[in-house]
Amino acid sequence: MDELVLQDTDPERLEVVGVAAERIARAHGYAGRLIRTGDLDAAVDGADVVVIQIRVGGQAARHLDETLPLACGCVGQETTGAGGFAKALRTVPVVLDIAARVRRRAAPHAWIIDFTNPVGIVTRALLDHGHRAIGLCNVAIGFQRLFASWLGVAPEEVRLGHAGLNHLTWVRSVTVGGEDCLPEILRTRGDELAGHVELPRRLLDLLGAVPSYYLRYYYQHDAVVEELRHSRSRAEEVSDIERQLLEIYRDPQLRDKPELLMRRGGAYYSEAALQLLSSLVVGAGDTHVVNVRNHGAVPGLPDDTVVEIPATIDRDGAHPLPVAPLGAHQLGLVSHVAAYERLAVEAAVSGDRDVALQALMTHPLIGQLDRAERLLDDLLAAHRQLLPAFA
Repeated sequence: MDELVLQDTDPERLEVVGVAAERIARAHGYAGRLIRTGDLDAAVDGADVVVIQIRVGGQAARHLDETLPLACGCVGQETTGAGGFAKALRTVPVVLDIAARVRRRAAPHAWIIDFTNPVGIVTRALLDHGHRAIGLCNVAIGFQRLFASWLGVAPEEVRLGHAGLNHLTWVRSVTVGGEDCLPEILRTRGDELAGHVELPRRLLDLLGAVPSYYLRYYYQHDAVVEELRHSRSRAEEVSDIERQLLEIYRDPQLRDKPELLMRRGGAYYSEAALQLLSSLVVGAGDTHVVNVRNHGAVPGLPDDTVVEIPATIDRDGAHPLPVAPLGAHQLGLVSHVAAYERLAVEAAVSGDRDVALQALMTHPLIGQLDRAERLLDDLLAAHRQLLPAFA
C-alpha cells in the first residue's frame, strides 16, 4: 500500500487525528504517502480499497437512538432494535452515495470494506446495489484474541465456529490444531466467559455455545431496558472518551495507539482491517469472519441473506465457508431478524413509511403495532433533517 488517504467532514478532527496517524504509521515503518482531505471525491480517486466508517448525525443522533425507544419499553442501542433501525435509515442512503462515487472514481474493481453500523444492513444495501463490498465487525476477532490468550497460542492458530448475522452470532466451536477446545473452555472458564458476555452461565451451558454480547439485548431485554433507564447513554460516554482521545492525539510524542481507544468501542478493528486488506490484495486465501452473502453456507437461510461467518478471502473477494446447521432456536431468531433487515434496507432506500412500519413490526424486540407506530413517529420526527427520503 503506497498511499493512504484519510477523509473527514470535520476539519479539526481530520487535522488532529491525521497528524497523529502519520506519526504512528511512520513509527511502525510505513513509508508510503499519507494524505488528509475533506474532499470525498478526491479521497476515492483511483483508490483500490475504500474503508467506510461514518456516523450520520454524530453522537447526538446516537443519543436519541439510545434514549427514545426506552419510553416505549424497548431497548435503545445503536445497532439493535429501534435504535439500530433509525441509524440504518440515516446511514444507508449516505453510504450508497459514497459507493456510487467509488464506482465512478475509484480504480476498476475497487473494494469497499464497511465498518459502519449496522454492518449487516449496510453491507446488504451495498450488495443489493451491485457494489463490491465486504462487511467487517470486531466481535469475532475479540473472541479469537480472548481464547488465544486463555489457550496460550497465537491468535492465528484459533479458528472460530462463528455463525449468524452481524451482532446476532454464536461461537459454536473453538478449534486449535484440529481439536475443538470449546467444551473444555466452557467447563473450566464458563463463569469468566459468562461475565465477559454479560449473560448467565446456565445459558452458555444450555446452548453449548458462546453468544455474542449483543444477544443480551434479546435474552435479557427487559432487564437491560431497566438498566438503561437509570444510566448514561453510551453516546454520552463515548463523547467523553472522544474528547479525551483528541487531546491525547495532540501529543507530539504519541507513537502508538492509546490504551483509551480500547474503551471507545471497536477493539482490534485496525488489526481486523489490516488482515482483511492484506488478504484481498495478496490473494492468499486466508480465512476471516466477515459479512457476506449466504449462498447456501448457512442452511435454512435465503441465499441473499448477509450472514457473518468465516470465509476465505482472495483477490476475488469473500467466499463463505459452509457451517453446520444452526439449532432450531438459533435459526428461528436469525430468520426473524434477517427478514427485518431486508425490510430495513428497503425502507432506508425508498423512504416508504409503510415499509418502515413493517420493518419495526417484524423485529422480535418490537413486534406490536401500537409500539411500532409510536416508535416510528418518534424516530422520524427526531431525525427529520437527516432523513430526506421520508420528507
